[in-house]
Amino acid sequence: RRPRETNMQLVTPGLGLREVKVGESDRILTILTPEHGLISASAKGSLRLKSKLFSACGLFCYSEFTLFAGKSMYMVDDAQVKQVFFGLPKSIEGMALAMYLAEIAQTLLPSGGEAAAQLRLLLNSLYLISEQKKPLAQIKAVYELRSVCEAGYMPALLCCKSCQKYDGGDFYFDIGAGELLCGDCAEAQGLAPNLDEGALIALRHIALVEDKKVFAFSLSPKSLEKLGRVTERYAAARRDKPLKTLDFLHSVME
Repeated sequence: RRPRETNMQLVTPGLGLREVKVGESDRILTILTPEHGLISASAKGSLRLKSKLFSACGLFCYSEFTLFAGKSMYMVDDAQVKQVFFGLPKSIEGMALAMYLAEIAQTLLPSGGEAAAQLRLLLNSLYLISEQKKPLAQIKAVYELRSVCEAGYMPALLCCKSCQKYDGGDFYFDIGAGELLCGDCAEAQGLAPNLDEGALIALRHIALVEDKKVFAFSLSPKSLEKLGRVTERYAAARRDKPLKTLDFLHSVME
């Protein structure tokens, strides 16, 4: 649904990525919207159980927000729940992953069409975590790579940059340059391949396939582990600072 905006009011769907408690009953929300990117909004009284804003302003709740422009941020006037991911709190690993993905989204600062793509990706990821539809390691790898691709950091995955070999055997993915080397060319440069055939196919799939198919693949545990190490490092190299949520995620998934 397209946001409706006047001089003072904005009506938009959005996903709550972060909440900060203020006083006894207020909270400040960071909301990812499809057309306006990240929005900060004050939800006064929303922590009261009887408040009409209590559920719709919750963390990871996808809602329709009616916002009014204040001096420094928006004020939440109304919010109606569109989707709640009830399965997230049932698993500490799943909740930790959701927090990590939300922090990635905040660091990427999406706007315009990119914000809509990031929102779709995050909503689909939260659904899969909540419903336990895919392994958490796979959801994590998909989001890490696809989110930075949507943000403009698309790696060169067509072939080996040195000899143009497309497939066959292990490959090396250069995290800094975002380029591939086949096993032979990598070893000639003193580099150890970090992708097997399955992980390479998955890497290309995540970066290049249409949105609705991005999670539609399966991998052996060995290939998924290789994929996850590469996507985590590639995403981290595109950020200015490390994420605390990643450290916590590692601590609960080990």
